[in-house]
Amino acid sequence: MSKDSQIIDLRSDTVTLPSPDMLSAIASTELGDDVFSEDPTVNNLQKKAAQIMGKEDALIVPSGTMGNLVSILVHCSRGDEVILGHQAHTFLYEAGGISAFGGVHSRQLKNNDDGTININEIKDSIREENVHFPPTTLICLENTHNRCYGAPLTPSYMKEVGAIAKENACKVHLDGARIFNASVALDIDVKELTKDVDSLTFCLSKGLASPVGSIICGNHNFIKRARHIRKALGGGMRQAGIIAKFGEVSLNTMLTQIKRDHQNAMKLAKGLNDIKSVNIELDKIHSNIVYFKLAKSQSDISSKLVKIMEEKKILFFEVSPNRYRLVTHYGIDSNHIESVLMIFNEIL
Repeated sequence: MSKDSQIIDLRSDTVTLPSPDMLSAIASTELGDDVFSEDPTVNNLQKKAAQIMGKEDALIVPSGTMGNLVSILVHCSRGDEVILGHQAHTFLYEAGGISAFGGVHSRQLKNNDDGTININEIKDSIREENVHFPPTTLICLENTHNRCYGAPLTPSYMKEVGAIAKENACKVHLDGARIFNASVALDIDVKELTKDVDSLTFCLSKGLASPVGSIICGNHNFIKRARHIRKALGGGMRQAGIIAKFGEVSLNTMLTQIKRDHQNAMKLAKGLNDIKSVNIELDKIHSNIVYFKLAKSQSDISSKLVKIMEEKKILFFEVSPNRYRLVTHYGIDSNHIESVLMIFNEIL
């Protein structure tokens, strides 16, 4: 919910407000200068994050976009090529940063509905050594996959991609903005999804409900280089323990919330499925993201649906013509879902 308690905000899990536990915890936060690596709260969070993800080291950054950019700039030199999906957040929604700031060439391969890229297509797309070609140095994956129904990538798929990368002297970076949603959806330890990648990012400010921040994880040398690039991009924050404390409380208290978010998303999806004019694929609902379309019989309302619902104080996005996305999160409970479904039934 937004600060206007009457608004039900399903636009994204980024709209969450901090929990009472978070707000009370920051009052006693121990601070230092993180650019000098002297903020104890930041250091503790980074150590905890690395342990959770099964990596040697970690680094806090202001956003997931910066986390992905920093990671790719560590892995790639100017003129290198990165393989990623055509629906990847890094390709679609990060302002072209890898090319603008890093001179990195992206090669987009088709994402399947489950967020995967065909294994053989990845193999075939890795460039052979040739003066005419940009060298392929990195493969990027996204888990869960935002544009692909919030689908979780499985450990077996991650292992396959990791093996291909090793065979071809490439690295693998994981955009794990919602990696905890994937671990909850698959009911496995998050390390099972990260052990075959060289680096990853995860967001504190989505399902974990912190107000800001993301974490990069990798080996010591990777993080040492990432710290330098973070500084160059303006991401060195001084007394960043204020942000880190939110993240620490999130990791301690919000993982159980993610399961509730998934339950609410399924309740929402099933309710929408009961409306005859709504087309939704229930078998593709795995996490906290719900996509649906309207039947052709509702073509007169489809372009106005978001506006109509906004007037009813329910917010969500039309991500492409007649494709709508609703995201559950800490600010949404079961009663909100019932209210949303009641209004959908009134207008459709």
